[in-house]
Amino acid sequence: MPRVKRGTHHIKRRKNILARTKGMMWGRKSKLTVAKVAATKSGAQAYVGRKLKKRDNRGLQQIRINAAAREIGTTFSKLMGDLKKRKIVLDRKVLSEIGRDYPAVFAKIVKG
Repeated sequence: MPRVKRGTHHIKRRKNILARTKGMMWGRKSKLTVAKVAATKSGAQAYVGRKLKKRDNRGLQQIRINAAAREIGTTFSKLMGDLKKRKIVLDRKVLSEIGRDYPAVFAKIVKG
C-alpha cells in the first residue's frame, strides 16, 4: 500500500491561514506559526468587537432619546415608562432616529 502524501491539504490549510492574515505586518503575514496565532487572536478580538459595537450603539441611542425627550420637557426613564404603559412598541434605535431627524414627530409620539 502506498504512503499517504498530504501536500494538497497542507498547502490549502496554509493558504487559508495566510489569507486571513493578509495585510498584517512583519512575520504575521508570511510565517505560518506566527500567522496561526495572529489569525486566532484577531478572530477572537473581532468577535468581542462586534459585541462592544452593539453596546456602544445602545448607549448612544439612549443618549439621543434622552436629549430629544428633555427638549420636550420629560426624561428618558419617564418617557420609556409612559410608552410602555401606552403599549407603544418602538425600539430604541427607531426612537433615537426619530428624535434626531424628526423632532416634531417625536413630540407627537411623546404627547400621545
